[in-house]
Amino acid sequence: MDTNAYNQKLNRYELTDKIVYTGFSSFQDAEECAAKKGGVLVEVGFKGGNDNPEITDEAGLIEKKLHYYVYAGDEYKFIHSSDPGFRKYADELQKIKAKQLQSPPDERYLANFEIENAEDPIIVIKNDHFESVTSRERSKYLKNAKVYELGVSLPKS
Repeated sequence: MDTNAYNQKLNRYELTDKIVYTGFSSFQDAEECAAKKGGVLVEVGFKGGNDNPEITDEAGLIEKKLHYYVYAGDEYKFIHSSDPGFRKYADELQKIKAKQLQSPPDERYLANFEIENAEDPIIVIKNDHFESVTSRERSKYLKNAKVYELGVSLPKS
């Protein structure tokens, strides 16, 4: 089983003439995998609410040195757990949640546990307001989102 830098399972897709791996935790993680396996970096798009990948260059992940990007319209912003602003948003969400629940301080630490341990969490912002927390995998099926991931492509043997 192939894993990313956080020991999470990589997704493996068999296309017509190649095998593509996705699910990397960073651009560097994908580069290291490509070097190790003798593969090349590719951008993979998941569009139309499905899990059928296609090789693309629409989001410019390789040029921008990104490993993940979601587009669901100008009103939406998807903040991946590896993005610099994620911690700020997560901390604010925990404060809001604790205030709404009016929980004692000890329970606020338990609330932190939820976001930090969600599987590859992504915060969804709509029109500059929090909408939800989702996972990287589920983002493929939300709001007709176009999800782009960095992949490593290998020829089929």
